[in-house]
Amino acid sequence: MARLTAGGAAKPATEVFPPEALLEAYPGPMRDIAQAFRAIVRTAMPDAIERVRVGWRIIGYDVPFGRRTAYFCWIMTEPVHVHLGFTYGVLMRDPDGLLEGDIARARWVTRRPGEDIEAARLEWLVREAARVATLSPAERLAATLDLDLGRREAARAREAGR
Repeated sequence: MARLTAGGAAKPATEVFPPEALLEAYPGPMRDIAQAFRAIVRTAMPDAIERVRVGWRIIGYDVPFGRRTAYFCWIMTEPVHVHLGFTYGVLMRDPDGLLEGDIARARWVTRRPGEDIEAARLEWLVREAARVATLSPAERLAATLDLDLGRREAARAREAGR
């Protein structure tokens, strides 16, 4: 199967690797959490494009905006838990304090078997992730600078309190 490029030339289609094939390597409870996360992303962003990033062993999502798409979230399944991650997580509003971590500006929510999924709260985070991912580069830079300034001010306040 081929697809047309912008110039009209045929280009081989990207091989499709179904999410179910990726998830079958994990224990049933992890697959269930991953499937719940997939449903949350589909509910929150029905137009999101889902595809397996085979090299990373994740299910990734792109949100269409204008004539482009922006990578905004992923599901990473591990043997003992599952992450719902957000590419620009540090720039996201998180009123419920659900986000964990901070690696390369990404943040995530982790769930283990038996933990509440909190679908409505996670759907809100998915929509927020899509909003941040579709900001212009200048808007993202401004948000990053605001975040860095806020962190520096918080560090100064902690130092002054010692």
